[in-house]
Formats: sequence, structure tokens, C-alpha cells
Amino acid sequence: MTAAEHQADVLIVGAGPVGLFGVFACGQLGMRAMVVDALPEAGGQCTALYPEKPIYDIPGRASITAARLVDDLLEQVAPFRPEFAFGERVTGVVEDQDGTFDATTGCGRRIRVRAILVAAGAGAFEPKRPPLPGIEAFEGTGVFYHVKDPETFRDARIVIGGGGDSAVDWALALLPVAASVTLVHRRPKFRAAPDSVRKLREASSLGRIRLAIPRQLAGLEGCDGRLTGVTISDMGGMQETLPADVLLPFYGLSTDLGAFADWGLDAGTATIPIDPLTCETCRPGVFAAGDVAGYPGKLKLILSGFAEITTAAHAAYARVFPGKALHFEHSTTKGRPGAEQSAAA
Repeated sequence: MTAAEHQADVLIVGAGPVGLFGVFACGQLGMRAMVVDALPEAGGQCTALYPEKPIYDIPGRASITAARLVDDLLEQVAPFRPEFAFGERVTGVVEDQDGTFDATTGCGRRIRVRAILVAAGAGAFEPKRPPLPGIEAFEGTGVFYHVKDPETFRDARIVIGGGGDSAVDWALALLPVAASVTLVHRRPKFRAAPDSVRKLREASSLGRIRLAIPRQLAGLEGCDGRLTGVTISDMGGMQETLPADVLLPFYGLSTDLGAFADWGLDAGTATIPIDPLTCETCRPGVFAAGDVAGYPGKLKLILSGFAEITTAAHAAYARVFPGKALHFEHSTTKGRPGAEQSAAA
């Protein structure tokens, strides 16, 4: 096996929360996992888009930031010593006569496994860029598509574009650090959690935030990458320029599942259909879990993805260990590698 060749029991595509928990689910069954992700670090959309945003529906945690959740999952899977390949995409999957998959990445890496678990979230994604002339010149200096650390924007004049959860939540979260916050949305109605919208309107009534509605982004002002203003317009074309140091456009993601169709999967525009009883796709030995998996009644929640990836791992066991019976054990009975040493310490 050359330096570019790797061997594991299971290949997990995607290092978001669901993919990371898949390492744990496989490890508990004695299966070694290798994880490939197109992003440069673990965490998927959580790390790339909203690392400091609190999540409220993780069982046993009243609130946890996305970044902390990812850190905790990495700690949880560390005893299983998974191998990670970041900044790479799986570009092809070929099945040998013995049922082994030979997966290749765009970097020339070759990975031989017995089963594949796809936990790629929305697939390959990038934030949707608003059609503003010259916006590229300000990206990374005055225009940002996600917030990693709110302190980065302390005392800044911030304009936020969008009307969904990300726009509303960050408008509220940045109030304590920003010099000013203006939220620009083309409709009077927001597509966000009702309680968040209530807090937003309350902050507006107190003069803590400006709601520019119905308005839309129309242009940018500044030079040498330094943003000084954001031009907005009403539906009649009347324009106004807002003094601004930062523009945060939150208009969702452009996603692409096309690579999975090349694998022989029935990848639609948004999801890959699976059998919810096993989480197997139309291609035997390839399973999917999390937001990328679709079936009637699907709930796109992280906790649903945790359950799906566990189901997929159990279903994959028969391919990894053909003819070997799987004796189910609860984690309280089975424990995990390193648990004895940790308890002794």
C-alpha cells in the first residue's frame, strides 16, 4: 500500500456533527473509520457558518455553541483514532468483485473500505453571494458570509442582509459588540423562529437596531478592500447609503449533490433517498444520514442525524464482517477504548 493508499472498514464522507458521531457509532462496533471532508477542518456547516451560534435541541444540553459541540464530538471519537483527510472530495467510487469499495479523492488519495457512510450535510456548498458589483474586492475585509468570533466586529457599523434564522439570530447576537446594526430584508415578514423575531422587533422598538424593510442591497462603497458604506433601495428604486464597516449577507447556501450522482446514487437536487430502516441508498453498501438523506417524514435535525448514522453503522456491520453475528450492547455495558484509563486517572 503506497503513501496515497489507505485502508479502513468504513469511509465516512463529511466531518460535520453527524459524520463525527458516525466515527463513534462505528467504533463501538469495532469498525475503523476514515473521514473525508472538502472543508479544511472538522465541523461542516457548524464550523463554517455559525460556530458561535447556540444550539438548543441537543439532548442533555440546555445550550451549546456549534463550535463546542464539534469539540466535544472530536473528544468523544478520539479513542477510536479515526484518520481524517480534510480539504479533499471523494470523486469516484468503484466496487470490486469481492464487495470492497475503492474510493478516490481529487487529490489522488485511494481509500479501500467495505462500506461508505455519506454524512455530507447539504453536499458541496458555498454561501450565496448577493449580486453586488465589486463585492469580491471586499470579501474577507468588509464582507463576510459567516461569523466565527463576534469580537471581530466590536464597535463596527454592521449591515446584515437576509430574513432567515441566520440573519435574525446574528442581528441579535451582535448587538452587544457592534456600534450599530441594520438588518435589510426585502419583505416585512421574517423566516425565522417566532421568539427570535419577537426579540428583533422589540430591539427595533427600543431603537437598538434598525430594520430596513422592505429594502434590498443595491451597492457597496469603499476602496482598497475597506468598506465604508452599503447602498440599499426600496421597491420603487429609491436609494439610501448606510455608513458601514461590515456587510454580512445571509442568503443561504448554494449546494451541489452532483458528485453523488456520479457514484450511481439517486441524488436529487436536495437529498439522497434512503431506506429509513437501514439508511442504505439505492447502491448496496452505501448509506446516508443527516441532512443529505431523504425519506418521507424526514426531520432535518442534528439529533435525527445522530440516530440515522447509528442505524447506518449497524446496517454496515454485515458488509464489514460478513457472516459475523452482531450482538447489540448498550454503551454503559460495552464502554469505549480508553475508558478504564480515564476512570483510573
